Amino acid sequence: MTVATQVKDTLATLKGAQGTLRMYSLQSRETKSIDVYNEALETTNEIIKDLEIRLKTLELEEPQFKGN
Repeated sequence: MTVATQVKDTLATLKGAQGTLRMYSLQSRETKSIDVYNEALETTNEIIKDLEIRLKTLELEEPQFKGN
């Protein structure tokens, strides 16, 4: 498995986790819980952005990984 494939798999997993966090946030009735879920969403969003930048770099450095 290439590094690019691993990064793509990680991105997919994180985006799935974000969906779950959003669902929990919407279902929660406690303000403190909602705040915790929203903070986790912000953190995962930052990580996703960083990984997307890394993936673009990988694709530029190694064109064979592009689109896989």
